[in-house]
Amino acid sequence: MIFDTHAHYDDEQFASDRNTLLSKLPEKGIGKIINVGASIATTKTTLALAGRYDPIYAAVGVHPGDIADLNEESFLWLRQQTRQKKVVAVGEIGLDYYWEKDPSIQETQRRWFRRQMHLAKDAGLPVIIHSRDAAADTMQIISDAGSWSPSADGCGVIHCYSYSAEQALRYIKLGYYIGVGGVVTFKNAKKLKETVQAIPLSRILLETDCPYMAPEPYRGKRNESSYLPYVAEKIAEIKEISPSEVEKATWENAMRLFSRAVT
Repeated sequence: MIFDTHAHYDDEQFASDRNTLLSKLPEKGIGKIINVGASIATTKTTLALAGRYDPIYAAVGVHPGDIADLNEESFLWLRQQTRQKKVVAVGEIGLDYYWEKDPSIQETQRRWFRRQMHLAKDAGLPVIIHSRDAAADTMQIISDAGSWSPSADGCGVIHCYSYSAEQALRYIKLGYYIGVGGVVTFKNAKKLKETVQAIPLSRILLETDCPYMAPEPYRGKRNESSYLPYVAEKIAEIKEISPSEVEKATWENAMRLFSRAVT
């Protein structure tokens, strides 16, 4: 079975067939899914999905692009959600300087990233981190937060990894996993392929980020968890092992990291 550690099935792209699609995923080899909040609104819809579907768990958090949602009242609400039974992580949180160039807003992103990191630490939960064009500041904030063990092994995952292999090894030393999705199947994904080759299989998680980032041969189309075997096959090719080894190891990695609430 495959564990999709990062999905957005509450997205409107699934509005017409969500129930049918999700009900068929187990027969396609998808055993568990973490649906990830990106705003206060999508954290609410994520929690609703986790309550409705047994294989779905929830991550609660606010993406750097949605920090306008955050104030003391909404942050208190977010803290309260970390106590819910099927909440397994705080995320997706982090920094995104690709879309935001204003230094004052970048500073606000950093402030709320730090606060959500400490929220996760207080709650004893791993984090799901989004980082784009912000490698140095992300590393600094993660380092400042320190290591903790909300699960048997690990502080969180760097989602949709896009930096160098050397940077990935630094994250791993700090207690993080590396999230690998459809991008690894793209012909121009040289850096990610080098990263997959360099890091241990024991620190890789499979993820879709669906409905985005579909792998080849579905690139440009709506992504879904049943496409993850294409990702596993590419990782297996890079690592010179079998796809079943990749599926088994990444399942065990996810179960270890999100062990507080995933059963």
